[in-house]
Amino acid sequence: MRKKSDLPQKTCLHCGLPFTWRKKWEKVWDEVKYCSDRCRSERKRHGAGQGTAEDGAHHGTGGKP
Repeated sequence: MRKKSDLPQKTCLHCGLPFTWRKKWEKVWDEVKYCSDRCRSERKRHGAGQGTAEDGAHHGTGGKP
């Protein structure tokens, strides 16, 4: 049996957190991009994240330096 630390890892495209290989992803590991169904559906809902981070970062500054 392998240790969890020996399994391959990827970084989730939505939340940016690392996740490890799972048995259910064995045949499609190269295609896996998200750590969970929630991240996958959120990414689709927000149009692949276009503008959401920028809108949140600039909102509330009031244009003042």
